[in-house]
Amino acid sequence: MLLMGKKLGMTRVYTDKGVSLPVTVVECAPNFVTQLRTTEKDGYTAVQIGFDEVAPRNSTMPMIGHDFKAGVAPQRHHREFRVAEKDLGGFSLGQQIKVDAFEKIAYVDVAAVSKGKGFQGVMKRWHFKGMFASHGTERKHRSPGSIGGLCSNRGFGGGLAKGKKMAGQMGNERITCRSLDVVKVMPDKNLILIKGTVPGANNGLVEIIPAVRLYKTKSKKQKEVAGK
Repeated sequence: MLLMGKKLGMTRVYTDKGVSLPVTVVECAPNFVTQLRTTEKDGYTAVQIGFDEVAPRNSTMPMIGHDFKAGVAPQRHHREFRVAEKDLGGFSLGQQIKVDAFEKIAYVDVAAVSKGKGFQGVMKRWHFKGMFASHGTERKHRSPGSIGGLCSNRGFGGGLAKGKKMAGQMGNERITCRSLDVVKVMPDKNLILIKGTVPGANNGLVEIIPAVRLYKTKSKKQKEVAGK
């Protein structure tokens, strides 16, 4: 199950014991099933969903026709999630997927594009400590220092090691935060409160799926929540 939503921002909620929890508020307006992938036609089974209704003038003719076949208005975003062939019958074109589908989910994985921070140096990007700020360093305090330590043949030939931590673009990449606590689901307001931070800026698109990797303690809690 996959659900797309819009990150609204962060706030706090209090537990029954008075503990303050920082939460990210995600608004998940109804998602619509826009296509069913089958093994006979596509070679795999999956469900495609659309999110965020958009005016036809802001869409394209192919996408308008694509969503029209499912009986829904043009959608801004489309995503797929794999399902087993036996479970494909539980979905139909135009079906709404609401936030209440996560009422019995204790932990979720959240994916989004992180904030772009432009070209940054090694101290900001990789948390290097920098050089000494005294004794003749001469305005090189924030530089990375030597980069040829892993070259072969005393630095001649071989080139730098791949993945060397250097200055470059920071952010603006897809990030997945795993096994975040679902604090509260509010179906009447299409909101889901997720403990902690979620990648991306406010009003950005986020993708939410049930957590796929859980430790023993979290796996036990998930079974308890699912059994209620």
